[in-house]
Amino acid sequence: MAATQIPEVVLESSNGRRTMPVLGFGTGADKLQPDVFIAAVLEAINLGYRHFDTAAIYGSEQSLGEAIAQALKLGLVGSRDDLFVTSKLWAHDAHPHLVIPALKKSLQ
Repeated sequence: MAATQIPEVVLESSNGRRTMPVLGFGTGADKLQPDVFIAAVLEAINLGYRHFDTAAIYGSEQSLGEAIAQALKLGLVGSRDDLFVTSKLWAHDAHPHLVIPALKKSLQ
């Protein structure tokens, strides 16, 4: 199946302009097996998705990272810079002493 063109929004920052897909592939599925989840993300990339939304509480960050690594290895995307991954700081981590550890864990 051919990749679908997804509308984008222009983001401006001190690093310059980038475009980000306005539609993201949500990864909040209810505890899918990692191999099923990874296959779904790879298929989403094949279909044209370049924006993936996750959160630590979903339990999908690790599998999403593995799927992205596989997509890069398979040549489905040119580089990690071609993808946007958004995540969330969950309410129970929104305390001054928990923010940085939670963000570091998500970035692993």
